[in-house]
Amino acid sequence: MSDAAQPTAAEVRAAAEAVKAALDRHLAAVERRTGDDDTAVYEAFNALATAAEAYDELLYDRYDEVTPFEIPGADGNLPPYTGPDEPHAVSLLIRRDYAVAEPQRLLAQARRVAELGDTTDTAAAARAGASPLAALGMLFGEYEPDEIASRHKEFGLEEGDSTLWVTAAEELPEPGEWLGAPFDHADPERIVCRFDVSSVFDGEEDEEDGVDGVDGMDEPVVDVAVGPTDV
Repeated sequence: MSDAAQPTAAEVRAAAEAVKAALDRHLAAVERRTGDDDTAVYEAFNALATAAEAYDELLYDRYDEVTPFEIPGADGNLPPYTGPDEPHAVSLLIRRDYAVAEPQRLLAQARRVAELGDTTDTAAAARAGASPLAALGMLFGEYEPDEIASRHKEFGLEEGDSTLWVTAAEELPEPGEWLGAPFDHADPERIVCRFDVSSVFDGEEDEEDGVDGVDGMDEPVVDVAVGPTDV
């Protein structure tokens, strides 16, 4: 960055003063809070986050230094919530990843479903027992996603990462409105809470606890991020 584009020392100092003032306002709001969903606390929280982020950026630009602040939105945390205080609709956005760890088990389960079903399409049934793509279509058409999640090993699948976002809205969308592109308009600032599952959290918890992993305990760990009710 050129010297002309750098913030001045006075601008950095003003940003630091803004952080101090935002800290005072946040503490005052917390001391006067009237409940878990106190709007004043929520607004003071967002103002403090904004002031801290601005100071952090100016400090780095001017002096090539950083702060220890964790700004909402970094490292997987939620950005400040900007959705309705009293949502009248909720959307769940879910992603689950699986590896096809045992293709033969997957094909065998698909054949079993085809044999037990009432399908008259013998060609489709045969494809389900021979083609992994057809087998996946058969199984996910037969079972609910939650059942597959709980029985994934039976189907030759291995769990990867998964996430669930709970987002708030003013009203329910019109029927069919988003079906063409269901995930294109996900707004992180309207997330009420999210639940992430990943094996990456295993190592983090072991480091925090100061203990080694226990044999047989290979289930992914859930990491929960909470939105406006967390302030």
